[in-house]
Parts: sequence; structure tokens; C-alpha cells
Amino acid sequence: MNLDQVLLVDKPAGITSFGVVARIRRKMTEQARASGWTGKRLKVGHCGTLDPFATGLMIILTGKETKNAEKYSKMDKVYEATIILGQTSTTGDSEGIITRSDPRDSSPSFFQTGAGPIQVGPDMVEQVLQSFIGEVTQTPPIYSAIKINGQRAYELARAGKIPKLEPRRVKIYNIELISYSYPELKIRTHVSSGTYIRTLTEDIGKKLGTGAYTLELRRTKIGDFGIDSAISLDHLLCSE
Repeated sequence: MNLDQVLLVDKPAGITSFGVVARIRRKMTEQARASGWTGKRLKVGHCGTLDPFATGLMIILTGKETKNAEKYSKMDKVYEATIILGQTSTTGDSEGIITRSDPRDSSPSFFQTGAGPIQVGPDMVEQVLQSFIGEVTQTPPIYSAIKINGQRAYELARAGKIPKLEPRRVKIYNIELISYSYPELKIRTHVSSGTYIRTLTEDIGKKLGTGAYTLELRRTKIGDFGIDSAISLDHLLCSE
């Protein structure tokens, strides 16, 4: 059995990235020991966190391949996101407390369609999306896996503390509008490593004047590795 591997895994929703690693480690350790391996702990790691609600491509490294983690983690990434306008979330995603954030009628960003709700026009949406292309400054969400003095930011946030996170410069190479029907907006974006899509979504909502949160998020590419080459976590764990 080869203990030194690069695995492309399609992460399902509802599990942490650490949970994915733990399950794969347990499975591979069982297989290795059945093949006569006598080591104490098999090294397994991932090259970029996905939030629990998110799905898609994760690069999992095992054994000696874990030494190359930095090379993979620095690669650009492509995501597809479903965004809900007119509402905000305490976590930036569907797992937080959702609050309706109606825009003021006087906002020039909106138009009235008959007796229906105030909406953002498609031209305005496209204009705002394109305004984010290039190098931008982001402040990571407080509900993130960034470590502050050895403790995860989301752990501090859940304890009622407000972690102080420093802004960072990231690059957004492209944002493609897939579909739009207020309040639902779907985009595909190619970004540098370290970019938070939840933060990008919130910034889009702020610029539109509506507020926004990420309903669904799927990572489809890391560097030259695509989701089409990935194996589902269930299939991997069930394989012999």
C-alpha cells in the first residue's frame, strides 16, 4: 500500500475540513495496518480549509507528501457561490443568524418594479462584481480558522469574544455572473490563495446597499486540479 499520496477529494456539506482529514487518516491507518504497517501515526493533512457548509475540491496529502503542503496551499482557486441579497448573516453563511436588511427607498442603487419589492438591477450587479477584480483588501471573517495566539478565531467568536483580524491583500482575477434573479445571485470566481468568499459576498452586498450572505459555496479548482478528477469522500471511505 502506498502511504505517500496526493488525494483529490470532493468534500460534502456538513463536515469540517479537519473531519475529512480525520476520517481519511482512520481509514488509511486501518488499511495500512492490515497490510503489515507498524507505524504509530500516519501523517495526513489538507491544503486549504473549506467551511463546514461548503463543498468541493480538497487536496489531501498523506505520508511524505505532507512535506509539500505549502506548495499546494499557495495555488489559486476557483469557486462557485450562491449569494442571497437583502439579508445578512452573523457568520456570513447559512449557518449564522439571518437578518433581513431592507435597503432605503431613496438609494440610487434600486428600482421599483410595479408593486413588487425593491430590487437591484442586473446592470448594477454586473458593475459591482467587476469593481472587485484586481488586488483588494479583505478582513477575514471572525468565524474563520485563522489562529490568534494559538486559538482559532471561530472558537473565540463562539465564546462571545471579538477576535481582531488584520486586513490582507488578495487578488480576484475574475468574477463571472452565472445567473441572477433577485434575491439570488450565482457567481463563479477565480481568486488567489487566502481569499475568503464569505467576505467577498459581504463586500458585494455592502457595495450594492442590500447586504448579502453566502448560501452555498463550492470549490471547483485548485491550481490545475479540477473537481472532475476528485473522488467523493463516501466512495473513498468505502473503498478497500
